[in-house]
Amino acid sequence: MCRVVDLKQAVLAKNDETAHALRTELTARGTTVVNLLSSPGSGKTALLERELSLAWQRKVPVAALTADLATENDAVRLARSGVPVKQVLTDGLCHLEAGMLGRHLDGWLADDTRLLFVENVGNLVCPASYDLGESLRVVLASVTEGEDKPLKYPTAFGLAHLVVVTKTDIAVAVEFDEEAFRAHVQQVNPGVEVVLTSARSGVGIGELLERALAVGDGAGVHEPVMAQQPAHGHHHHHHHDHHPDPDPDPDHGGGDVEHDHGDGNVHTHPAVTTRPR
Repeated sequence: MCRVVDLKQAVLAKNDETAHALRTELTARGTTVVNLLSSPGSGKTALLERELSLAWQRKVPVAALTADLATENDAVRLARSGVPVKQVLTDGLCHLEAGMLGRHLDGWLADDTRLLFVENVGNLVCPASYDLGESLRVVLASVTEGEDKPLKYPTAFGLAHLVVVTKTDIAVAVEFDEEAFRAHVQQVNPGVEVVLTSARSGVGIGELLERALAVGDGAGVHEPVMAQQPAHGHHHHHHHDHHPDPDPDPDHGGGDVEHDHGDGNVHTHPAVTTRPR
């Protein structure tokens, strides 16, 4: 048993080292990484599509990498925003790791990318333990998942810089208790901000984009108490030097979809560029 624990700690330590190097590299070139974690079906992809579309409209150079066990469905949806999107098929692996992310970005991520949104595998257990070199870690939960979600997954919510509630347009129908949810979030992550959103009604759309841009401009992030505990091995407290807002090409990237099956072969498909109504 002791050897198993030591092995796990060694794996996480190596990942943290790689994540630190990746964060340093991307920060130096002016790219802020946003790591999105949630359960399957939380509405993460729908919300991200709205945020990416808004970034495209504002001519902010962004990109998105989405990870899934199988299918390119999420990448196709996200590519409708018009921004560069890459699908990573993990072939059964339940999370992304910093080394994997770095390899998939090499040669793909444009130098002028200001924000990189990483849609992690739908899972609140495995991804929570792996730092990807992000500067903003966001955990999402829909109103349909129950107010005690943060208590059931304390590591995921406890390491978040920001918590986002999705599908608030049906909150009344499912009798979502916002006050109880907020209390449970504060129990595992005191002081973290909770943002309410609805991809359908438009409530809160743009909040994630604005916070990510602020972090890229040097704004501090919430420091989770859990991240300060050495036992968890994650210290998500990063600052970025201010960099000027570039004047990106509105056709940046063209919204192509790329996917990598882990065999080193990356395939590209034209993206659907129809603007969302």
